[in-house]
Order: sequence, then C-alpha cells, then structure tokens
Amino acid sequence: MDLQKLKGHIPDSVIAQIPEVMTKFKIDTAVKLAHFLSQCGHESGGFKVTQENLNYGAKGLRGIFGKYFPTDALAAQYERKPEKIANKVYGGRMGNGAEATGDGWKFRGRGFIQLTGHDNYSAFDKTVDDNIMANPDLVSTKYPLLSAAWFFTRCLPKCTDASDAAVTAVTKCVNGGTIGLPDRLKHFKEYHALLA
Repeated sequence: MDLQKLKGHIPDSVIAQIPEVMTKFKIDTAVKLAHFLSQCGHESGGFKVTQENLNYGAKGLRGIFGKYFPTDALAAQYERKPEKIANKVYGGRMGNGAEATGDGWKFRGRGFIQLTGHDNYSAFDKTVDDNIMANPDLVSTKYPLLSAAWFFTRCLPKCTDASDAAVTAVTKCVNGGTIGLPDRLKHFKEYHALLA
C-alpha cells in the first residue's frame, strides 16, 4: 500500500502517523484503512478538530443534551460554559466521578474519534508509554490518530469490504447512528480508490 497517494487528501502530519497505527492496531489493509480514515476525517472535520467543542448555548444544550437539560432554566445556567457542561453531561458515567469532581471536563472528547470518559482514557493509557491519565491533553496533541485507532479496533469486524453497507455498519459502530453518512461514504470511496 502506497500511503504517499494520500498526499493532498489527508494532512502530511496524519500520513506520518499511519504506519504506527497500521502495525499497532492491525488496521493493515486498504479496506480497513479507508474505513478508518474516512471515519476519522468526518469526525474531526477533515483532521482539524482534536478536541470536543462544548461551547453550547441553551437551545443547543436542550437539543443535543436534552436528557441532562430538561428545562430552559437549567440550560441557561450552563450555556457557554464548556467546562461546566462537560462535567454535567459526562459526570457519573464512563468511569467518571460525579459532576463536582471535574472528571467530565478532564476526560472530555479528544482525538480524531473523540475518546471520552475515564474508562476509555485509562484503557488507551495502557497502549502508550506516556501517562495519559496525568496528562489527558496528550490525546489531542500527540495521539489524535492513535487514540482513534484504539477506539476503532472494536469496529474492525465491520470492515468486511468496500460496500456502502459496510461503510454504514462501520459508521453505526463509530457514531452510534448514521450522522454524516454521505460524507463518510464519499471519503471512503476516495481513500479506497487511492489505496487499493
């Protein structure tokens, strides 16, 4: 597989990280790599976003996190306060402590496939030499692709072929639904054609 064919389609800094990902997490065929890169590309806005944006207004909080913000009054107390929002919506789950502990913010979504929660950070921490638990920002600065690959390994069994059905199955595995499926399909076809 000639990774240089990805030049101009994926940032060079990302291409440089691919060999380690291929080796460490067995994302080692054109089909698997195209699935992985198309998901990462979509989830990160073209490999640009490595940290979750939680700067929501009250209306956005009600729409996206309605379960946690059942009233306009409650949403208004949190609007445009990303740290407070993270602690509310991620507190007390995914291995995070309660809202007051600050774990929700500390272990908010980072990396090209938004690694989220104490338990995921802790499991990923075991795959690298750095202490991720002490410095979770490394997921967004040093390991955005590697953390995404760690998460993506659970989706590898869905990477059966280059069909639209496989892309849909992988998308559901990564995203929990089919948000952005047309964009993911477009990128999958682009990357697969370059790598195959």
